[in-house]
Amino acid sequence: MKIDWAALGSVFGVSLVATVALVALFTLGITGLSRHERATERGGSDAVAVTGAYACFAACAAAVAYGIYLIVA
Repeated sequence: MKIDWAALGSVFGVSLVATVALVALFTLGITGLSRHERATERGGSDAVAVTGAYACFAACAAAVAYGIYLIVA
């Protein structure tokens, strides 16, 4: 049995980048919701932060759904 190290390295690299991207998007979403909560406590509203947070969560969900699609298909 022969191992294709280049393909294995590519798979490792892509999975590493995808993992870091998902963690970053989820972190941005949580930060946006936290910013909105702090603004609400002060009596204001930060609708841009909420919109951005939900967009980050939607991007995470889409990336995970696409990954599941690639695994199943």
